[in-house]
Amino acid sequence: MAFPLPHTLLGSGPHKVFAVHGWFADRDAYAAVGADLDLESFTYALVDLRGYGEARGEAGAYTTQEGAADLVALADRLGWDRFSVIGHSMGGAVAQRVVAVVPERVRRLVGVSPVPASGLSPTPEQWAYFSSAAELTDVRRGIIDTTTGGNRPAAWLDRMVRRSLDRSDPKAFRAWLDSWAREDFHTEVDGSTVPALAVVGALDPVLGAELTRQTWGRWFVRAEVVELAAAGHYAMDETPLELVRVVEDFLRAEQL
Repeated sequence: MAFPLPHTLLGSGPHKVFAVHGWFADRDAYAAVGADLDLESFTYALVDLRGYGEARGEAGAYTTQEGAADLVALADRLGWDRFSVIGHSMGGAVAQRVVAVVPERVRRLVGVSPVPASGLSPTPEQWAYFSSAAELTDVRRGIIDTTTGGNRPAAWLDRMVRRSLDRSDPKAFRAWLDSWAREDFHTEVDGSTVPALAVVGALDPVLGAELTRQTWGRWFVRAEVVELAAAGHYAMDETPLELVRVVEDFLRAEQL
């Protein structure tokens, strides 16, 4: 059953946009870009998925499919017949699920370092490491450090970890991993004509340009992949102005 996702609305523009966070944050993942969004052209809904932020403790399956259903239900509540969806990392998989479910309602799709709809193929050692992040603070820090090139300030890494711990439920955090990393639904979006932009960071060793072009770039007929040279996996924090420019230029390219 769909859950009314907690959310923050920004702006009053005619183009409606959902922004979905990733595995390590709630809707505060977009805090660094909020001040520089075009709030006259767009209305943004920043959401908390189940298990995060104001939805901590909310029961659920904690899957990308459930997350997509919750987003569609929120669109109905808001009266948004058509909308675009932005998703970071895990949220990128949720966003692709929305396209799979209601493609006729999605104006434009944006993934920021998006997990592909095919999931990932970690080794047993990698799987054990990622799984332990639900309980081990050092592992969360190590994942953030590695996926941003290993050259970010220690204080920033510590802040990102604190936010992750404060804004997520450990059981939900662990359950989400099974969905975004292991589920393969790419046949449900393969051939989609929804315009789809993926923004990746050159410093991200996993969800970078090569993998994204081989997945996202093949499945979406109108796909674009843009690489930000100074970003890793967290472009919202690492290169906020560049990210806003690339994403909003894409969103306003086709006014319907």
